[in-house]
Amino acid sequence: MAHKIGPECIGCGACAGECPTGCIHEAGGVYEINAAECIDCGTCAGACPTGAIKAE
Repeated sequence: MAHKIGPECIGCGACAGECPTGCIHEAGGVYEINAAECIDCGTCAGACPTGAIKAE
């Protein structure tokens, strides 16, 4: 199960910089998680200043 970035994302990129697998990428001013590459570690959720990242 992967994490998902919700509409609260402000496009700051903090999550992408913390992801150990590099599965978070910018897409249209916000960020998305590639679920196939996500190892569900939750590091990105801890780095998000708006709480936009949740476990699916």
